[in-house]
Amino acid sequence: MTRQEIAQSAAKKLKNAIPQLKSTPVLIGLDGFVDEIVAVVDKRTGLHDFSPVKTIAHLAEKIHNAAGQSSNYELVVKQMKLGGNGPIMANALASAGLAVTYIGNLGYPNLHPVFEPFAARANVISIADPGHTDALEFDDGKLMLGKIESVMDINWDNLLARVGEQKLTTLIDQSTLIGMVNWTMLPFMSEIWGKLISDVLPKIPKKKRTFFVDLADPEKRLHEDIAAAMKLLTKFQEHAEVILGLNLKESSEILAVLELPVPQDPEAAIEKSAGLIRKRLGISCVVIHPRRGAAAATETASASFAGPFVQQPKISTGAGDHFNAGFCLGRILGLDLAESLCLGVSTSGYYVRNAASPTASELADFANELPPPQA
Repeated sequence: MTRQEIAQSAAKKLKNAIPQLKSTPVLIGLDGFVDEIVAVVDKRTGLHDFSPVKTIAHLAEKIHNAAGQSSNYELVVKQMKLGGNGPIMANALASAGLAVTYIGNLGYPNLHPVFEPFAARANVISIADPGHTDALEFDDGKLMLGKIESVMDINWDNLLARVGEQKLTTLIDQSTLIGMVNWTMLPFMSEIWGKLISDVLPKIPKKKRTFFVDLADPEKRLHEDIAAAMKLLTKFQEHAEVILGLNLKESSEILAVLELPVPQDPEAAIEKSAGLIRKRLGISCVVIHPRRGAAAATETASASFAGPFVQQPKISTGAGDHFNAGFCLGRILGLDLAESLCLGVSTSGYYVRNAASPTASELADFANELPPPQA
């Protein structure tokens, strides 16, 4: 099938599945951040006019030139929005119409106002105050500057105290998809995974359920910690179909941790890399999503798909989380691997063009007429 035929097939299957989405329960967690989307001023030309620093390389050059001296950088907040890998992914799934429950640090005892629209479309259980991220956006990427003290409250004891073991067990039992994301910034996530494996999952009947994990840039974590987390994913596979989602940079880091060959051109080798990582971990699926497309591998198949890359997005922070939402949506609806990749890049593509999460109908229409990638 051609790219367009795959996209049209995915769009048709999604349209047909819309009536069942509201009765499809998913559970996502566990982080929560208030994101400020920020531009760095290069030259100010008026009270309300400026030209931004366009690339990370340009900012790096400015910082390098300031070494041994001092320098002042003006930051302009373009938008304040809900943030964190979990809330963004969960909000995208809720916008698509699924029955979403979210557990995380969105404000305690009261929700932070930035999360109130999300709470209106999802069942939100907040157990701590949110972190804060300044997302410096550039044409070639973004720098996420996080203040994460409050994430120390995302731990097993607090989870049980403010959710309850029985309620948590029931939510996991009922959910078709369970997403536990942002492992890197949550220092107790591995402990929580371990407790779920030892204390919760053995108590619930085995059935087809998907467990999705996004590490969220583990570069700052020790190799031995990452390796230990990967071993936990292998154990999770005994209870659920595990999907590990990676961006391009993360895929090279995980290959290195697993002592697998890191390709000289990682983007050209994403389908092969997904297969190598999946096989080494013994999990159901690995998906890798660079900016221009995505590839995934299961035990029986692999596929790649070119996304609708756009040179000038309205927003880029959260694009990967929207990809994860769309890909997982395809997986739990039973779409094949290429069609699931299509829903992933379509969800991300719609979001970066519109600075909003699509409904299922909007996503199906967008995928049906999926734009080609811009050069």
